[in-house]
Amino acid sequence: MNPIPYGRQNITQDDIDAVVAVLKSDFLTQGPAISEFEKAFANYVGVRYAVAVSNGTAALHLAALALNVKPNDKVITTPITFAASANCIRYCGGEVVFADIDPHNYCLDIKKVEELLAQSPYGTYKGIIPVDFAGYPVNMEELRKLADRYGLWIIEDACHAPGGFFIDSNGQKQLCGNGLYSDITVFSFHPVKHIACGEGGMITTNNEVLYKKIQLLRTHGITKDPGLLHDNHGGWYYEMQELGYNYRLTDIQAALGNSQLKKADEGLNRRREIANIYKEAFKDKSYIIGQSGFVEGHAYHLYVIEVENRKGLHEFLRDNNIFAQIHYIPVHTMPYYKQFGWNIGDLPVAEKYYSCCISLPMYPTLTDDEQVFVIKTINEFYA
Repeated sequence: MNPIPYGRQNITQDDIDAVVAVLKSDFLTQGPAISEFEKAFANYVGVRYAVAVSNGTAALHLAALALNVKPNDKVITTPITFAASANCIRYCGGEVVFADIDPHNYCLDIKKVEELLAQSPYGTYKGIIPVDFAGYPVNMEELRKLADRYGLWIIEDACHAPGGFFIDSNGQKQLCGNGLYSDITVFSFHPVKHIACGEGGMITTNNEVLYKKIQLLRTHGITKDPGLLHDNHGGWYYEMQELGYNYRLTDIQAALGNSQLKKADEGLNRRREIANIYKEAFKDKSYIIGQSGFVEGHAYHLYVIEVENRKGLHEFLRDNNIFAQIHYIPVHTMPYYKQFGWNIGDLPVAEKYYSCCISLPMYPTLTDDEQVFVIKTINEFYA
């Protein structure tokens, strides 16, 4: 059996043709492929505005800047995420406050967030960054109600969840990133994600003011828009109006992303098929402590199970050429965040989850035979 990773990109001839077409065109960056990708992605998630950026971390940073995060501003997020979800607040000098996770879905526990808010005077916290972990869609309607009670903004980190959705209180499907309940949503186009650009990200919002600010900050804070200029020396003239960044996506990456987007639903459906097979295979197994099972609207970037002797299983799988992964080491236990007073024991649900979790191979080109082999190997270890 060839090596089976936990995730893998799926590049087809259509993707290659799209990239080659850009390589033969007049623009490799700042050209028409960018706006084409933005419009297509906005349509895909049902949002008014989308801004393509260089990666998901840049998307998070720009979101925090657009929402005017300042030094010492307190922002709540989850410890079970990639570090960037928290780091974007630190980039702005803000203070990251971690709340524990819900053991049933591994996302930010809204009740724990409410406890934090209730314990402090109104205005202590500025915002919340929930993460659609593994592709599980956070109930943004419920979180929005809580945020509004305390005057908070929301950045939804949907890097795992393009195509994911939850059902709202009116029975309506709400796609991750549609901007109905979050101020800003961010996505990632890393190779193992649903849509691969090599590197890349997208920011979505329904707020025109935030949209224009993000566009400005993405490109050094520079504009050539005649309607925004303070002065105008001629057709060459531009102004730097904010301290911005070079967080642009290239046309090469945008062309790949746009091609990948066209088959995103096909890949998503396959991920859900794989998840359902895992669910049935592990049903009633004594070694399973917990698992994400199969959830409507889940985008299944990852399929996570919680098991006894996780380290032993991880090593046994590697010995059998199966490269499962661990998502994630709780961010509050990292040396960087420990310097701010966070310690092991502060968030027991997240820490217990980390001690047992393992992410199994999950990607659209995983074959039936490969998945059977993964399941068989796990059963052998616990036999």
